[in-house]
Amino acid sequence: MILTAHQPSYLPWLGLIHKIALADRFVSFDQVQYVPKDWISRNQILTAQGPIYLTVPCQSKGRFGSTIAKTKINNSINWRKKHWASMSLAYRKSKFFHRYADFFKDTYERDWNYLADLNVHILKWMLNELGVSVVFEAARDYDFHGEKSALVQNMCQQLGAKQYIFGALGRGYADLASFEAAGITVVFQDYRHPEYPQMRPGFTPYMSALDLMFNCGPDSLDILMSGNVTAQKLRRHLK
Repeated sequence: MILTAHQPSYLPWLGLIHKIALADRFVSFDQVQYVPKDWISRNQILTAQGPIYLTVPCQSKGRFGSTIAKTKINNSINWRKKHWASMSLAYRKSKFFHRYADFFKDTYERDWNYLADLNVHILKWMLNELGVSVVFEAARDYDFHGEKSALVQNMCQQLGAKQYIFGALGRGYADLASFEAAGITVVFQDYRHPEYPQMRPGFTPYMSALDLMFNCGPDSLDILMSGNVTAQKLRRHLK
């Protein structure tokens, strides 16, 4: 069983979708500390004026050290109206805006108290629309322990995973000898960002995955995976 995990990101980018698509099981790692001004609560969309951040305001006073799962949204700010208006203005003339617009309209009409719940709601929808099938779980439902590499290893052992996919930054902290001793094979993702048609001149990478979906619709997963290892190739490599 191939496992991967990641903090629940807001409007995630293509690389996270690719990493999940390689795995059998994905853990939304919501038990680690919330970090403000990070991809957990913001991401970029492409407008006529260039990339802009959409940021979900979160309650931070007295919350130092709080986990992502316990991080509350600051709903005294009308962020939902702003995000939907910005998204609509940026993409309403895109080829597939009307294919996906109802989901986002409904999402921004709902009340959200916790950031992780919002992020997971959007991520699960994206995976379903893109055709990525994976067992989806949350770290809050388990008792994983340790720090950094040891925490990941403990998660693998509790869930019975024999292979784990780290993001590229995992090279900086993964204790490979410890994983090998535990009989767990480690893979590091090396995502190569594809180019695809956008509404603006040139090409701007590292936008939220919704940029690809609004522009390319049902071809999005093939584009997202192009030039990168697929789940089938990874499994052959691991045998």
